[in-house]
Amino acid sequence: MSAQPDHDVPTPQAASAPTAAAHLLARIRAGRRADTWGPAFEQDWARALEDARHSYSLAPLHDVVRTWQGRLAAAPAVEAFLASGMDDSDGVDLADALGGGHRR
Repeated sequence: MSAQPDHDVPTPQAASAPTAAAHLLARIRAGRRADTWGPAFEQDWARALEDARHSYSLAPLHDVVRTWQGRLAAAPAVEAFLASGMDDSDGVDLADALGGGHRR
């Protein structure tokens, strides 16, 4: 008999570092979208904190961190695309593309 399962077990995503949210907020505040993205992140974070208090789970906080990490990572590509003058009328909302569920 083998101790190995005969099916693939998905590995859980690594949890964000405890300081990930603070680092993200610092990056957001240093960026050129700080006036709009800073308050949006803080609103998402406050909502996630409230959800975490009620659910006794850190998952809402990790979701916010992952969503905003994706937004920050995608921003340069989005800016380059918009600056190229290409037609973006068939675009997809970033929140839908990232699947975060947290909207500004």
